[in-house]
Amino acid sequence: MIKDWGCDCVFFFNYNRVNMGVNNDAIKQHMALLFGEDKLAKLRQQLPDSLSPAEREVVVVQELCDALRQNGSRFVLPSRFKNDNGARTSHHLIFLSKNFHGYEIMKEIVAKESSDIKDGVANFEYNPRDAHYRQGTLFDLLSRPLDELQGMLLKKYAGRTIDFLELYEEHSVDSPYVKKNYKDVLGAKLDACLISASNPKNNKPPRKGMFSGEMRITFT
Repeated sequence: MIKDWGCDCVFFFNYNRVNMGVNNDAIKQHMALLFGEDKLAKLRQQLPDSLSPAEREVVVVQELCDALRQNGSRFVLPSRFKNDNGARTSHHLIFLSKNFHGYEIMKEIVAKESSDIKDGVANFEYNPRDAHYRQGTLFDLLSRPLDELQGMLLKKYAGRTIDFLELYEEHSVDSPYVKKNYKDVLGAKLDACLISASNPKNNKPPRKGMFSGEMRITFT
């Protein structure tokens, strides 16, 4: 469906039905068409009764996304929707693309519509319960996912010089972070003198609070 130029796909994934069908020999051929023979065999081994429902869901969706990547979808973005009372998963929407730009656009849309956003980082889930009750817990107030991003970037790119857009495209795939998160983190690190940055067109550093996508970054 996405083999031709400019073709992306968003499909409805009925997780509950597929979850019940993974170990059902009566529909094994359908599950094999979805996951592939080898991945289905692996998936059946990875789903012991000891797994919690939440753990089981992560395994099933991850295997589906891996199968789609191996089948030509370089960029795969799953998003989860809860039922009306927020207790169970209703379904997932899975976005597929061969192009980073299409993936980036969809990721920004889904992040904006997520019902739970902590420290500026979305969970790529819509839960009616969260959407109606945004009071926040102590854990929410203490949660700092941008600190985690900062640590990852400082470790991965230590001693390197790289253009912002190259870093962003390289690091953001299969992560919960969007472009603004990277600009916020790198802008703060620049202000703290933990990195240096300049526009390669004129070699000028960005003005405070004006970190742009044109910057070339050097990590210490």
